[in-house]
Amino acid sequence: MLLFSPLTIRNMVLKNRIVMSPMCMYSCPQQDGKVTNWHRTHYTSRAVGGVGLIMLEASAVTEQGRISSEDLGIWHDEHIAGLQELNGLIHEQGAKAAIQLAHAGRKAMVEGPIIAPSPLPFNEKMKIPQEMTTAQIEQTIQAFIQAAARAIAANFDCLELHAAHGYLINEFLSPLTNLRKDAYGGDASGRYRFLSEIISGIRQLWNGPLFVRISASDYHPDGLKADDYIQFAAWMKEQGVDLIDTSSGAVVPAAPDVYPGYQVGFADKIRNAAHIPTGAVGLITHGVQAEEILRNGRADLIFLARELLRDPYWPRTAAKELNVSIEPPRQYERAW
Repeated sequence: MLLFSPLTIRNMVLKNRIVMSPMCMYSCPQQDGKVTNWHRTHYTSRAVGGVGLIMLEASAVTEQGRISSEDLGIWHDEHIAGLQELNGLIHEQGAKAAIQLAHAGRKAMVEGPIIAPSPLPFNEKMKIPQEMTTAQIEQTIQAFIQAAARAIAANFDCLELHAAHGYLINEFLSPLTNLRKDAYGGDASGRYRFLSEIISGIRQLWNGPLFVRISASDYHPDGLKADDYIQFAAWMKEQGVDLIDTSSGAVVPAAPDVYPGYQVGFADKIRNAAHIPTGAVGLITHGVQAEEILRNGRADLIFLARELLRDPYWPRTAAKELNVSIEPPRQYERAW
C-alpha cells in the first residue's frame, strides 16, 4: 500500500506518507512562545501512533506576527532549546519533525499595531492593519530567514512556509488583500515577490526539504483560484520548493462547500499541471480514501488534521482498514 510506503524528499526519508498537519494549539500560557508540556505530550503521542512526519503548528517569526498571544514562537534564540528537545522526543519514536514558519499579518490578534500589505481589516470586528513600508517588508523577510536558521539549529528535518489561510504571505499573494502599487503588488509576479524573497533567503542556508502551504482558492469571484497557483507553484519549484501543501480559503470571510476530500482536487490539479509534489488535506478520514488519493496520482502526502486529534493512532486504524501490518511501538506489542 502506498500509504505505508517510504518516501524520500531530498535528504529526508519518511517511513510512510502520513503527515500530521499543522494545527494551532494556543498553549503558551506565559505568552512567551516557548514549548510547554502540552506540546511535548501532544506531538510525541502522534509519533508514538505511527505518523511519518510531525509538523508543528504555525510558529510566529515575530512577536507581533502571532495569531494569538499564546502561539508557539520561533522569533528568538531562546525558543531553540525547547524546540530541540521536542524534536528529540519525536525522533525517538521514529518520526521526522517539521515546523511551519508563520506571520499572521492582518489576522494577528495581539496587543499593539498589526501589519499587512494593505490597510484592509479581515472583517468589521478586527483591527485595521498598518500598510507595510518597504523597510518593514525587508525586516519581515529577514525574520522568516532568521526563524529558518533557528529551526535548523533545533534539528528540524523539514521546513514549511505558511502562505495560506489569509495570513501574511497569503495576503501578499491575493489581489483581494494586496492593493499595493509598488514592486510587491500589482500583477502576479509582483504579488509573488514577498514569498519569492523569503524562499531565496532560506535556500541560501537550508538545503533540506522545504514545503509551502497555500490556499488554492479564495472562494471569491475576484480572488485566486487553483489555476493561478499553477503559475505560483511553477515559480516555487524553480526556486527549490519541494512540495505544495494544498489547503484553501480564509483570506476573506467565505463559506466553502465542505465534504470528504473537498480540497483534494486542488492538490491534484497543481501536482499534475505544475509537475511538483503536493500534499492533500481536508476531511481525509479513512485509509481507503487516503490510498485512493495516492494510487491515482492526486497527491504525494496525506496531511491529517482533526482526524489525528480524534485518533492519535490513526495509522494503526488505517492499516487495519487496508489489511496492512505495521510495526507497533515495542511497549504496545501485546495490545496491537
